[in-house]
Amino acid sequence: MLDIVRKRRSVRRYQSRMVSPDLIAQLLDAARWAPSGLNNQPWRFLVLHGEDKDALARFTRSGSVILSAPTAIVVCLDNEVSYHRDKDLMSVGAFIQNILLDAADEGLGTCWLGEILNRRKEVEEHLGLETRYELMAVVTVGYPDERDPGDPERKASEEIEIKRG
Repeated sequence: MLDIVRKRRSVRRYQSRMVSPDLIAQLLDAARWAPSGLNNQPWRFLVLHGEDKDALARFTRSGSVILSAPTAIVVCLDNEVSYHRDKDLMSVGAFIQNILLDAADEGLGTCWLGEILNRRKEVEEHLGLETRYELMAVVTVGYPDERDPGDPERKASEEIEIKRG
């Protein structure tokens, strides 16, 4: 598992070939096993391709990433099943992380796009989402079309540990 965690990268350029519906379903199946408080599973998603996906590009500075990817997964919080916002936001993050890790294990690239949240309401209206669904992120998925960037820099554990006293 640690190898998969370490090999996962944010991919911003994709090959044009589609990811099979079965493989997308597998990623979403892995995602739904994320932990959630009271097992409320507050995440909801929408899978977009083609023109529906491409239309999202105008809502973010990361539009080129969306245009390059064959698939975009819109991830939302279902506020009607949410019982504790902070905990549920963490659960949605775990849902997304499961997609990223399973995709990396399958040789797929992904990019977790959050900047699109700056125009959350516009995106929600554009997608025709019920008011109960709150946009949390867009995850692009596809076969990478870029060189392996190598290992990213990470701070040492000692640098991020909070020392008391």
